[in-house]
Amino acid sequence: MKKREAVINRKTGETEIELKLELDGQGRANLETGVPFFEHMLTLFSRHGFFDLEINAEGDLPVDAHHLVEDVGLVLGDAFDEALGDKAGIRRYGSVILPMDEALVLVAVDLSGRPYLGFELPLGASRLGNFETELVEEFLRAFVNRAKCTLHVRLLTGTNTHHIVEAAFKGLGRALDEAVGLDPRVEGIPSTKGVL
Repeated sequence: MKKREAVINRKTGETEIELKLELDGQGRANLETGVPFFEHMLTLFSRHGFFDLEINAEGDLPVDAHHLVEDVGLVLGDAFDEALGDKAGIRRYGSVILPMDEALVLVAVDLSGRPYLGFELPLGASRLGNFETELVEEFLRAFVNRAKCTLHVRLLTGTNTHHIVEAAFKGLGRALDEAVGLDPRVEGIPSTKGVL
């Protein structure tokens, strides 16, 4: 089977990002972004999705982490889109309800070719380390726009912001792992339209 992987480079006046993704990996992550909490979340995403992920990113962090986090979302979305190719044989859908202590988060994805983010994840704390929690939504929106997928992330219960965000990133990894998985029963593109 051909390796499902992508290498994406992006350079702007605000950020410079090199990213390598292998969909059928072992969950290894090698990340340098300058935003430790973000790296922790991406490591969890990688581990629970069994994606091998390498990111080397620099940005205008003295301003804040907004541009870097958003641009990593764009590049990661590009990498998923490229690695999936025409999406032949994939399951297409993936979902999980993931607990993290008192937090319970639903994540559902459809690799539909249509970008949409349904985000209902109230976060009580405005910061976790040097990470502004409103960047979770910015990252996910950037990701879905470039991965061309529908994604719903919803808090079912919970109060601890760290636990909620962690459950969302772990859940995203698990749901995407299911969606990108190959199913021998699927012949060609998993859509009656014949294209995704």
